[in-house]
Amino acid sequence: MRPIGLRTRVSAAFALGALILSACISLVSYESVRNTLFAERERTAVRATYYDAAVVNAGIAGPAPDVLEVLRALDTGSDRYVLLHRDGRWHSRSADPAVDTAVPSGLQEMTAGGQPAAQRIRRDGRPVLIVGVPLADEAVFYEIISLAELERTLRTLALVLTAVAIMVAAAGAAIGWYVTRHALRPLTTVAVAARGIAGGDLTTRLDPDTEPDLAPLSVAFNEMADQLTRRLQRDRRFAADVSHELRSPLQTLEAAASVLEKRRDRLDERSAAAVTLVAAEVARFQALVNDLLELARTDQPAHREPVDVPALAQRVCRSRNLPADLVETADGTPETWSVDRRRVEQALGNLIDNAIRYGGGPVAVRVGPGYLEVDDAGPGVAGPDRASIFDRFVRGPAANSRGDSDGTGLGLAIVAGHAAAHGGTATVTERPGGGARFRLTLPGHQT
Repeated sequence: MRPIGLRTRVSAAFALGALILSACISLVSYESVRNTLFAERERTAVRATYYDAAVVNAGIAGPAPDVLEVLRALDTGSDRYVLLHRDGRWHSRSADPAVDTAVPSGLQEMTAGGQPAAQRIRRDGRPVLIVGVPLADEAVFYEIISLAELERTLRTLALVLTAVAIMVAAAGAAIGWYVTRHALRPLTTVAVAARGIAGGDLTTRLDPDTEPDLAPLSVAFNEMADQLTRRLQRDRRFAADVSHELRSPLQTLEAAASVLEKRRDRLDERSAAAVTLVAAEVARFQALVNDLLELARTDQPAHREPVDVPALAQRVCRSRNLPADLVETADGTPETWSVDRRRVEQALGNLIDNAIRYGGGPVAVRVGPGYLEVDDAGPGVAGPDRASIFDRFVRGPAANSRGDSDGTGLGLAIVAGHAAAHGGTATVTERPGGGARFRLTLPGHQT
């Protein structure tokens, strides 16, 4: 499972904190508003009920009062429902068969004892407030006030507060993302610089004054880059010096081996075999020294000049006894490129030699806009080996399985070095239909 990034974690923490804070504020605000609205609604309902109760009490004071007419005279509107319990009977302004069960028994007991009371209940699925006021002659007046409008108001308030909490959480996430982006920008700069050094740009350095808090890291990074540059320069200089010093004795050995090779027919069988082995090893040693010298020069800048790359590719194929029509030129590819002729010729030659030696021979040499490709008919390169096959002295599985000792293990490393000198890369992928496809990219090739 891929770990969650620091920026995502910080943004999530900001969002969660904002959500919790806004939820707490919204909950407190909702409860405060809800209690205030209910308290105000109850006070208003109680005052109205007492006023109506006084009117009803005056209307039923005489002999044989018309209770229904008294109740109908009340101005209750559409959100209030009135009841009167008198002489053991329930009276209302409409024929309601459930009038005797509209008032909870607990509330009836309290008002029957002469004590005013109020209670919130749900009637027919809707919230109501029942206020009971005792009257003369043991009569009790009740008003049932609908709280549906208040409940709708509170529901709307809850939706608004929820939306606000969500928006605050989203804003917290955005702030967290923004803060971490700016906080991690210096680290991003360090990462870019590290990738530049890994890509071969050893001149990459960090400015300690850009971010004072990361000045020690910048100084340490620059010191590391300086030490790495000096070490690489020493290694390259050592390889170049050793290779140069070996050339003179190698030439002497090569001349001596050539003399012995010419007199091979005069030697016995064992001596002749030894002479052949010595000549082969001297030739291989000479190739290794030449490759080391070439590899030591790959860090030098490319000397760009106009080059007809398709013609160069055909010439490289003919020099290896391959047909010139093996070269394919993609549409839109310019003939003249601004590249280092010697480096491109050697890099392409190394790729073709690698295909001949280990890949069953090249099946196509492709020239496209800014790249060269060599396809072979070999077993291909496994995925885990593709990242290291361009390293020095690395031999692919095909070379090991064949026991081939002709190669120096530096051919593909030289290809990668020449590509880097042009600001490009050398890669290998699987060829459709089997085999390997080596690609050499050369950015900035247009003339």
